[in-house]
Amino acid sequence: MATQSIEDYIKAIFQLGDGEPVQTSAIAERLDVRPASVSNMMRRLAKLELIDYTPYRGARLTRDGEALARRMVRRHRLIERFLNEVLDYPWEEVHDEAERLEHAVSARFVEAVDTLLERPETDPHGAPIPQRDGTMNEPRYASLDQIQAPARVTVRRVRDGDAELLRYFGRVGIRPGASVDVIEQSEHEGPLSVRIGDRTLHLGLPAARGVYVEPKEVN
Repeated sequence: MATQSIEDYIKAIFQLGDGEPVQTSAIAERLDVRPASVSNMMRRLAKLELIDYTPYRGARLTRDGEALARRMVRRHRLIERFLNEVLDYPWEEVHDEAERLEHAVSARFVEAVDTLLERPETDPHGAPIPQRDGTMNEPRYASLDQIQAPARVTVRRVRDGDAELLRYFGRVGIRPGASVDVIEQSEHEGPLSVRIGDRTLHLGLPAARGVYVEPKEVN
């Protein structure tokens, strides 16, 4: 049975790697641990055949490692959805709460949540939820700062790591499914002007890079 620490490492490698080897420095930063601790855990995970690891070249999940990672991501995102929809947690709070709960709940609980929520496809931030068999549809979307103005787009996903930014997005209506008009980007990487409904906003590029969108045809 995987420990909480093993689960955290495997999930971090999955989320950082995107199919490519992940450096120990990136894992250390994600988990806020010392690089030496990461190196020790990499050797342990390699012995468990959850990763392929070469010092100085990084770690890549094995088939068993990826299966474990997808189970953890499924569990985390279903818990987020449950907290948001059923318990009415604000969407900026569900990530940290799910981080704590994902190691404590049983597989039976996770499947009960999935049934209760009628098998949702995404978490509250638009991230895809892996299916029970581990399959996951993860479309590639451009970030808002990459869109050439003028354009109309639909928000599909927002980055979930910054609670204050999520609180702001929720307040101004930047949520999955929202329609956004990209009006103008100021010169020299200045703010991006967008319109949501009758409201015009000026988003800094760090905020715009955390919003993933799909171009929308305008009739």
